[in-house]
Amino acid sequence: MTLICLIGLLFLLQAQDYAIGADLSFMKQAEDSGFVFKENGKAKSCIRIFKDHGYNWIRLRLFHTPSRLPNNLTYTIALAKQAKKNGFKFLLDYHYSDTWADPGKQFMPKAWENKSQAELVQAVFEYTRNTMISFRDSAVFPDMVQVGNEINHGMIWPDGYINNLDSLSQLIYAGINAVKAVSTSTSIMLHIALGGQNDEAVFFIDNMLARGVPFDVIGLSYYPKWHGTINELEYNFNDLTRRYNKEVIVAEYSAMKEAVNKIAFESARGKGTCIWEPLSTWEAVFDKQGKSNDYLKVYDELSKKYLQDK
Repeated sequence: MTLICLIGLLFLLQAQDYAIGADLSFMKQAEDSGFVFKENGKAKSCIRIFKDHGYNWIRLRLFHTPSRLPNNLTYTIALAKQAKKNGFKFLLDYHYSDTWADPGKQFMPKAWENKSQAELVQAVFEYTRNTMISFRDSAVFPDMVQVGNEINHGMIWPDGYINNLDSLSQLIYAGINAVKAVSTSTSIMLHIALGGQNDEAVFFIDNMLARGVPFDVIGLSYYPKWHGTINELEYNFNDLTRRYNKEVIVAEYSAMKEAVNKIAFESARGKGTCIWEPLSTWEAVFDKQGKSNDYLKVYDELSKKYLQDK
């Protein structure tokens, strides 16, 4: 290998450690229904449009047994194949629910109802291990896994509610152990919806560490309506990186794109961002006719500044 090729390879590996990502969990559903994404008046693969604007990670959520939503295992594997084919790294988001899980709701999967705590811990382990094996066998293994979605109020209620920290930590640990049983090299994210709430973030992480929960990355959600000012996000982000010596990612955001990415990339151990559902929510990057807009163009400069300069 020539020196020039080696330098290029090292640059690529380093740049891909940093994330300009997007949760595109509804992309395949839109394309399967006939929705056409367009750029400069021409139809184009949605995943290719994101790649061409500097995105390098995709985040995909997985529900246990969804009845209305498409994000089951088969669907998610198919979408992950599209992403991997186009050179994306892959963050898998376990919801541990049949539907949306967030700080206001963490509904237990129907299949797990009426289990004892010990049985529930085993169910989390087996489900996580088996789905990870499916991703591995489909050649779309996740580069990073978040064990639960926005779990600062717990997950798999009522057993894993935040007022039962021992039970919650056992459930999280079961998911982590299952990931590591399939791949010891996969990074683990602890995802909390506390972008600007430092005291609550520290409370949660301290309690997980005190109970021996191992993880690599702290994921934050940041929506100003719920998570404070941009200055509070910056303080929390920097404090968490220093306090725990962990990498931190803004795993969900929408507004204030330049400011959020500046914080996430310029902090000592910041590793980037992942915008939430940019196809259809809040500051969507496509209009209702599928035409891309100027929100998407913001990432040309962000990727040039924060990925190409790494």
